Amino acid sequence: MANVNIKFNGKEFLLSCEDGQEEHLEELSLYLNNKFNDLKTSLGNIGENKLLLITSIKVMDEYFETKKKIDKQKIEFNKITERFKELKSLVYEYKDDKEKEIMKLKEDQAKVKNEIDSQKINYENLVDKATLEIENFIKKHEVDTKVQ
Repeated sequence: MANVNIKFNGKEFLLSCEDGQEEHLEELSLYLNNKFNDLKTSLGNIGENKLLLITSIKVMDEYFETKKKIDKQKIEFNKITERFKELKSLVYEYKDDKEKEIMKLKEDQAKVKNEIDSQKINYENLVDKATLEIENFIKKHEVDTKVQ
């Protein structure tokens, strides 16, 4: 335990605190002394006990107002967190849907490519057959022309 000399309302007090907390205790004491002196200035000398009570009530009021704000912020933070989770879920669903759509398009593209390749072969076969028939026709026509 550490000991700290604190000055409050013009009087010295020796207070104990955990090791390493001395600076924090001094900061709190200074804050409380300033509050006390501000009230003493504004309210006049209404008695030390009453002034200490009013100072304590003011400090507690600040504490509770701060706590309310923090609680409200926690609620807002939780709402934002939930909304973020919902949006994240929607993004993943959208991503999954688009990946499925891409896979379907790739399958369709492969089918179209196969169909084009098949039609190309059919076209080449048809051209070869037509060429052969034309050549045969020409040969036959030449033979018929020579015979006459």
